[in-house]
Amino acid sequence: MDTQKEALRRIISTLSNKNEELQNFLETVDSTLTGLQEESCKVMSELEAELQLLSSTLDDKGAELCGIIKEETQRKEAELQTQLSEGKFALLSCEELLEFANQTLTITNEEEFLKAAKQIKERVTMAPAFRLTTRPAVSENMSQFTVDFSVERAGLQRLHFLPVPRAPEVDMSRCIVRDNNIMVAWRPAGEDDSDGDISVSGPIERYDLEYRKTNQEGSLRAAGEACWEKICDIRETHVSISDLKFDSRFVVVRVRARNKTAAGDFSEPVALETRAYNFGFDAATAHAELKVQGDTVTWEPQGVKGHDPRLRGKENKSSSRSATPSPNKTAGSRAGRDRFAGESYTVLGDQEMTGGTYYWELRPLVDWKSISVGVAYRASLGRYDQLGKSAGSWCLHASQWLQSSLAAKHNNRAKVLDWPLPQRIGVYCDYDNGDLSFIDVDHLRLLHSFKTKFGQPLVPAFTVWCGGITIMTGLQVPSFMGNFLSTNRSLSNLSQ
Repeated sequence: MDTQKEALRRIISTLSNKNEELQNFLETVDSTLTGLQEESCKVMSELEAELQLLSSTLDDKGAELCGIIKEETQRKEAELQTQLSEGKFALLSCEELLEFANQTLTITNEEEFLKAAKQIKERVTMAPAFRLTTRPAVSENMSQFTVDFSVERAGLQRLHFLPVPRAPEVDMSRCIVRDNNIMVAWRPAGEDDSDGDISVSGPIERYDLEYRKTNQEGSLRAAGEACWEKICDIRETHVSISDLKFDSRFVVVRVRARNKTAAGDFSEPVALETRAYNFGFDAATAHAELKVQGDTVTWEPQGVKGHDPRLRGKENKSSSRSATPSPNKTAGSRAGRDRFAGESYTVLGDQEMTGGTYYWELRPLVDWKSISVGVAYRASLGRYDQLGKSAGSWCLHASQWLQSSLAAKHNNRAKVLDWPLPQRIGVYCDYDNGDLSFIDVDHLRLLHSFKTKFGQPLVPAFTVWCGGITIMTGLQVPSFMGNFLSTNRSLSNLSQ
């Protein structure tokens, strides 16, 4: 009976998964259908606009060529009209002179004849007919304006849709994941082709890259497009994705090429590993006067102001009712066995460290007075234990109460550090090698390093009194840690 129920549960689980898969499939098809109709209207509108531009360009070019022919015709006509006018005048003058000469031949008086002949000779010398060129100034030939648009017509016959660029290929050998940045590089399609013909996919103007986070390396082609982050209008064959929080095992990237208006298919998705230490505050461990909200912890005292003896001593020395209750009296009023109490204003992280390297950062909030950050053995830290005062906790303690101080604490011992209070503290833990380092990130200064041998699972640990802190997780071990680690190893070798 139990075996059959278990088999039935597996069948139900399989059917449920298949049902969800089919629902996603139907939603995808419906979305694709809607997108197809919208895209069809868009490309039809663009085609009509391009044809209108082409027609307008042809009209403009035709008008330009016609204008050139008309201008040349008018020039030639003007010159021929001038020659025609001058020729008519010369002909009329020549006819008059010819008639005068014929009349002169009939003169019998020698003196009159000689006088008329002299006039004729002078008039012939100055006659327009003898100074006029009897050849047309221009020809009727207009062959220089002959056109043959057979090549262009053939080009128009070849008009077709813009070639869609082929999918690029992500070049894993050039992709770099470092300092919570990802540099993605790719090769355009056909870059390695022997013929080098780019006309297959058309000229590429820009690229689009999309990325998303996932914990599943196998299912890179996940349904749904809304989860992809986009970087558009990339002009190079590489791009950097900056300031990421690595809160997943992988970041999947894909890229596509674009020409004037057409976008090609995306490349095959590629998963880049983005392992980092992610944790949050374990609210169940937080002191009752610490408020946990996301990545922030603030100190919010309950009851009478000055509940903490440090405030009580400063503000109300005469008050006896504001004294901190003893552990025996407060134990029953705290919610949960693991919650810190008394003067241990502590909260732990919710993810253990058992091997490898880890890194996270902390920022104090405005008006803070006293904070500590470090690591501890969860099992060995009592409810009333303060960080750095037991053998199972290591911390950096910073205080602005009465005077500024900075110290590294462990096993109830403190080492005062001569450095201004940092505003951004980096914590590096190499569990296997027993290294715990604190860094002033803004000034890239190594504040202190503990060298030990961890024997139990560690958790991040924090103390907040007055003010608050914010943590940044999902961070890779930054590259600048390499300088600090090499320096520490050199000093260790010298001491040995």
